[in-house]
Amino acid sequence: MYDLQNKIALVGGASQGLGAACAIRLAAAGATVIVYARTEEKLKQVVNNLPTPLAQEHSYLIIDTHNLVETNKTITQFLKKTKTVHVLVNNTGGPAAGPLYTTSVADLKLAFESHVLHAHQIVQLLLPGMRAANFGRIVNILSVSIKEPIDDLGISNTIRAGMANWAKTLSRELGQWGITVNNVLPGFTKTERLNYLFSTRAEKAGVSIEAISKNIENSIPIKRLGEPEELAAAVCFLCSPEAGFINGINLPVDGGQLRSL
Repeated sequence: MYDLQNKIALVGGASQGLGAACAIRLAAAGATVIVYARTEEKLKQVVNNLPTPLAQEHSYLIIDTHNLVETNKTITQFLKKTKTVHVLVNNTGGPAAGPLYTTSVADLKLAFESHVLHAHQIVQLLLPGMRAANFGRIVNILSVSIKEPIDDLGISNTIRAGMANWAKTLSRELGQWGITVNNVLPGFTKTERLNYLFSTRAEKAGVSIEAISKNIENSIPIKRLGEPEELAAAVCFLCSPEAGFINGINLPVDGGQLRSL
């Protein structure tokens, strides 16, 4: 287990799925975790279930990634009490499925705002504290689609790739202050998002969700879907002091499905 004692972590999209799994893993490593998302009841449940090996006092923030003005106010107010956040896990729900050529400019703009601009705003707010601590870990949960675009996920393919290049640029700028920026690329992992994608594919193909799932599993070298906890383990490592010389990378957690390096 990696040691994140005395570190404060802010984890996005943490009311369920990958975000919640990351929050649990970071808390188990000793970090004090602040989770955020839109749904307060779900956030309360997550906070209540977070490990407290060092008697940490975890908490939550209600943040809608589509509302940049309110996000700025919420984070600014939070930082008045907690000057330094050492770890930021950027995790935002995926956009709707569909081909890119039918996607409206408005939908692309909305996705860009809730992913790239949202993350950029939070990084700028947290940066003074990370610089003062000479320690920072920014991990973005993106997708294997930044290496191999996924059919019928036009918006996600576009926006995730933009996030990846945003992160790579920051990694070169912020490393001088002990701040690393890395991306974790989940493959097909058991989440509500995956259930949605499988149901969409099943309806379009006129087959069962089980048939779609089995076909995907057979395309993965280890012949199964990923577990959220497996991705969370990779995120926790990149957030740890031990990963201090790993910066600007894309780490697939996909069971070997990607054919590219």
